[in-house]
Amino acid sequence: MKNFVLSIAVLLFNFSVASAYRTNSKTVTNTSFAQSMLKYKPERNFVKIDSTVISRFFKTYPNVKKYKSDVIALYKKRNYNSIWFDNQGIIEFANLLYSKVNQLADDGLKSRFAYKEKADLIFNKNSQSNLTATETELLLSAMYIFYAKKVYKGIDLEKIREIGWFLPTKDLSYASLLQTLLADPQLLDKNEEQLFSQYYKLRTVLKKYRQIEQNGEWNLIIADSSRREYRPGDNSATISQIRQRLAVTGDLQHDSKSTLYDAELMTGILNFKKRNGYNIDPIITLSHIQRMNIPIENYIKTIMVNMERCRWIAPELTKADEYIIINIPSFKLIYKRNGKTELESNVFVGGTMNETVIFSSNISHLIFSPYWNIPTSIVQSEIKTAMDRDKNYLADNDMEWNKGRIRQKPGPKNPLGKVKFIFPSASDIYLHDSPAKSLFESEYRAYSHGCINVNKAQELAYLILKNNPDWPAERIKKAMDSGKETTCILKNKIPVHIGYFTTWVNDSGEISFFNDIYLRDDRLSEILFSDDSK
Repeated sequence: MKNFVLSIAVLLFNFSVASAYRTNSKTVTNTSFAQSMLKYKPERNFVKIDSTVISRFFKTYPNVKKYKSDVIALYKKRNYNSIWFDNQGIIEFANLLYSKVNQLADDGLKSRFAYKEKADLIFNKNSQSNLTATETELLLSAMYIFYAKKVYKGIDLEKIREIGWFLPTKDLSYASLLQTLLADPQLLDKNEEQLFSQYYKLRTVLKKYRQIEQNGEWNLIIADSSRREYRPGDNSATISQIRQRLAVTGDLQHDSKSTLYDAELMTGILNFKKRNGYNIDPIITLSHIQRMNIPIENYIKTIMVNMERCRWIAPELTKADEYIIINIPSFKLIYKRNGKTELESNVFVGGTMNETVIFSSNISHLIFSPYWNIPTSIVQSEIKTAMDRDKNYLADNDMEWNKGRIRQKPGPKNPLGKVKFIFPSASDIYLHDSPAKSLFESEYRAYSHGCINVNKAQELAYLILKNNPDWPAERIKKAMDSGKETTCILKNKIPVHIGYFTTWVNDSGEISFFNDIYLRDDRLSEILFSDDSK
């Protein structure tokens, strides 16, 4: 993954070149980034700030003490000059920052600034603040760090690492970011490029679900005690309740209030199942009703948790000409080219004892008719036992010793199928084909040893090499069927992200919810929604 700081800096740089900004009531247009940095300087130091003053402030306001080192860094970079005052008083950017802090809930962040009431008094024209200018200055700096940590960096990564999750390190210079934002305050609004694109789709749906909650439209569905399932043609009061729910979620265009399971309702049920990772058939079971009866606040929390996960992904991923995303909970692979979805495929992922690792990388080459170099862990736990029982086990399964390791030859028995896709991975994870095609029809598909088994791997290979004159379709097919391992180096590496999203919004704006197969949502939710005011 590219360095997060670099991505933010480059994006903000590009915005600042073309934007107009206002500094000390003078409008500056089409100014370079370097010039804008020089122009944003207070005419004089309106508030006296030094290290002693800062230390005294954090003793008086202990609930923001965790931001002390970052606040000190802000003032060191500015030679201890004031940030938030000019000769006309509090600068306009402070008002914009305050507004953004109050809108954090819209960004999927259940966060409250520790001294919100005091900040309210600063910006409420009808109230009188009892803060000194110095206290106001430093409180605004603490509020800025609070906001930046939430929006640009997300949750405390150390807390995540403590429970054993891998996350990329995201170093961020809050002082440099502030300089950029002061030069062009409009960048606080122009943030559509600063986060992974899925984040903004989830933010839109979050508003919809909050409105549903506010309207009281999420009614409990009561199943008939005498029924275990509902089929087209059935008549029941439960059917009308299901119909109402599907109209609320958008699976039906309107609610006819009919108690009959008709063709219109079947359309809604099929869409509901497609959105939520079920096999697509018209039967409504009690488990489907239980899924519908999950409280609306739980769905809202799930959306917010996944918005946080979007903050961990470099936004450059979806700017690439082509890229691949594998979503573990949905058991899906999506391949996009020029912003268009070229292929979707069911996948297997690692089971609970062999969880697939979350990370980003770049596919560098394809291997046709691949050998399977069997991991030592599998040899020890499975193959050696089989070899002890049957001395011909290796030969019967097209396996052989190679440089002290066991590998399986290319062919119909090889679990890697006809092609695998290679990218750098510390865990030796890669994408590959599979001969076990019938297993891809199962709703639950977490039973690999950690690698990603792709149902449409062969189709993916053809698409990736579609415009490569050195690899026409005939050559690809021959390489897949040859039984001899052949490597294809890609001219352009393809970004790939293996992610964990228990909810996802597609290009049409439809949201899907998936089972939390690795049981990660509750743990992340506990960290994400902890009380920041304490």
